[in-house]
Amino acid sequence: MKVGLLGGSFDPAHSGHAHVAETARARLGLTCVWWLVSPQNPLKPKSTPLKNRLASARAVARGRHNIVTDIETQLKTQFTIDTLKGLKRRFPGVHFVWLMGADNLSGFEQWRGWQDIARLIPICVVSRPGAGPRARLGRLAQRFPHARVNLANAKACARGTPPAWVYIPARWNPLSSTALRASGAGLSLV
Repeated sequence: MKVGLLGGSFDPAHSGHAHVAETARARLGLTCVWWLVSPQNPLKPKSTPLKNRLASARAVARGRHNIVTDIETQLKTQFTIDTLKGLKRRFPGVHFVWLMGADNLSGFEQWRGWQDIARLIPICVVSRPGAGPRARLGRLAQRFPHARVNLANAKACARGTPPAWVYIPARWNPLSSTALRASGAGLSLV
């Protein structure tokens, strides 16, 4: 089984998240995508209550290929690296792939153990508005240039030995949680 992991605050969840999940699922041949709703992102100020963000993610992630979970709360983990280690212990037969929009990649080096994340599971980066060139030239690309998987072999990335990463150009969905919060749209699920 090949499972994509889309982690985030989802404050609020929106169609851009669904776009990243579906694009990665289709291009990598994933069985499903788990939406890991973070209890509290350590790089962001206080979030909307978890139950509201879970409801927001469930409303957007409709479909049999998307599973919204609060497993980070269950695992009592705050950092992605610890969550991934816990998931690999709990589900040893599953091939996990970390999914992220290219807009998140610009701050990836701020994440605790970002290089260890890249060494632990394959990473799939889906293009987002204004972030394409930065993603392809960013710290992940600089640190692991030998680990980049050609788009034509994207499905192999999901079963590849880390470090392995693939950049997937896709039509852009301009929505962002930051922009929705700034506009006062609140939990709009546009």
